[in-house]
Amino acid sequence: MVYLKTICCYFCLRGLLGNHLILPFSNVSLQCFMNSVLQCLSNTHDLRDYCLRNTHRTDLNNNCRAKAALMEEFAKLTQSLWTSGSSEAISPSDFKMQIQKYAPRFVGYNQQDAQEFLRFLLDGLHNEVNRVTVKPRSPMEDFDHVSDDEKGKRMWNKYLESEDSKVVDLFVGQLKSSLTCNECGFCSTVFDPFWDLSLPIAKTSGEVSLMDCLRLFTKEDVLDGNERPSCHRCKTRRKCTKKFTIQKFPKILVLHLKRFSECRVRTSKLSTFVNFPLKELDLREFASDNINAVYNLYAVSNHTGSSLGGHYTAYCRNPCIGEWYTYNDSRVSPMSSSQVRSSDAYVLFYESAASSRM
Repeated sequence: MVYLKTICCYFCLRGLLGNHLILPFSNVSLQCFMNSVLQCLSNTHDLRDYCLRNTHRTDLNNNCRAKAALMEEFAKLTQSLWTSGSSEAISPSDFKMQIQKYAPRFVGYNQQDAQEFLRFLLDGLHNEVNRVTVKPRSPMEDFDHVSDDEKGKRMWNKYLESEDSKVVDLFVGQLKSSLTCNECGFCSTVFDPFWDLSLPIAKTSGEVSLMDCLRLFTKEDVLDGNERPSCHRCKTRRKCTKKFTIQKFPKILVLHLKRFSECRVRTSKLSTFVNFPLKELDLREFASDNINAVYNLYAVSNHTGSSLGGHYTAYCRNPCIGEWYTYNDSRVSPMSSSQVRSSDAYVLFYESAASSRM
């Protein structure tokens, strides 16, 4: 077990963390996918502080206040990891019980997908601390008469009228989808919120870069044949091109590498090595406008094994001291930053460089 004698962060200076232990979770009913995601989230600086300060309790909305056990158990778990005076591994069994109530698909002992678990968990936490207690029933407005930039802003504000929480503040961005008619050139745009980006991996015998995956995700796709959409100007189905760009970048960018795919009657896994940067991931190339979007890596959820079975671990950079650690259920050990990249990387957690503590 690793003891950290000096931690330069708000809570240490306030005496709330003391000699912080880098603590692991005990493996509860082989739920390594859960442990991996929880360690990544516990090292998300702003989310950790949100729990340590108990701010979540003031944010509990009236609809969930009486039954907001998931957020409370998540906060307790985070507090235990960062304030425990014991060197024993922490059991997330109480938390597990609450996530199973919220999402029954996680009941039982079967191995689950870490990215899917992350989505369910963030959705559950958001619902319990959503600042919107009564969601409006206003009709959808027509934004086609305004510029794309203004349309994106209005659509984002529209989203916040129903979904507004600390979780949204951190994890949600906005994606722009542009559909261009090949006949008349008319371009229609749609703006949607996203919690993460699922990136395809090119099938190759060699390694690929994370930028390659992002370019594959955002490349223009031709919609033809049965996929032809209706052109708003032509008033009929036309061959079109579709392209994604990022309109609004989140503070925490979660990138899911699509290693698993359905192949006839079974699922296959790609073990391609994806080379991703630990610092200064520059995403301006994928922005709708030429805006500054630079990120630093702070956590990775890894999957070792095949599509038939495997094991999840986590690599996390401690937000207080900047050192990397590997979390393997009840075991934790320091690691070099040069070891973070591997062909097991599955979900990448990046923090905006504007708020990064590297």
